[in-house]
Amino acid sequence: MSQYFEIHPNNPQPRLLKQAVELLKKGGLLAIPTDSSYALVCQLDDKATVDKMRRIRQVDDRHHLTLLCADLSELANYAKVDNQQYRLLKLASPGPFTFILDASKEVPRRVSHPSRKTIGLRVPNHAVVHELLALHMAPLLATTLIMPGDTLPLNDPQEIRERLLNSVNGVIDAGACALEPTTVLDLTTMQTGGAPQVVRDGAGDWRALGIES
Repeated sequence: MSQYFEIHPNNPQPRLLKQAVELLKKGGLLAIPTDSSYALVCQLDDKATVDKMRRIRQVDDRHHLTLLCADLSELANYAKVDNQQYRLLKLASPGPFTFILDASKEVPRRVSHPSRKTIGLRVPNHAVVHELLALHMAPLLATTLIMPGDTLPLNDPQEIRERLLNSVNGVIDAGACALEPTTVLDLTTMQTGGAPQVVRDGAGDWRALGIES
């Protein structure tokens, strides 16, 4: 039976989010809202829960998982970023963008792409996520909450609770959020002088970043 937290979307209650953080620290898997869609999150170093997350989504280790970071200074601990990449990250963060970057040694190999050694990273623009990350004091590993066979992420926290009742340890209800997942940009191409590649056209407007298709 998963715990259900009704959280104010703009002024989240720290008492309830602290309870959610305790679930995470005990190996819990949570469904949380973000500025793009609902997502599944867990601790980075929790192999069993990461495996569970992949089973729910029915994705293998070639599917990029994403690290949710509180800010860009934290992001730099988990990815190799040059000055040109950092300028683009600064322009787009916080916001509904996921960036594919070369993973640093701080990222366990089991959660980075097995052949490319890359990881997805982003800084969400959502008060609940920001407070949750602040209380957790470390990034969270995440994946968009799109169930097998669905084309859109789950958006209704009550439906999430019903469908994942025995699969997740907690659901944070901060109301409905966007149905569109993040825009995914591969920035590894910039290391060799190439342009960023749009992997998925989603909620973030990549054209506003000066990127050409």
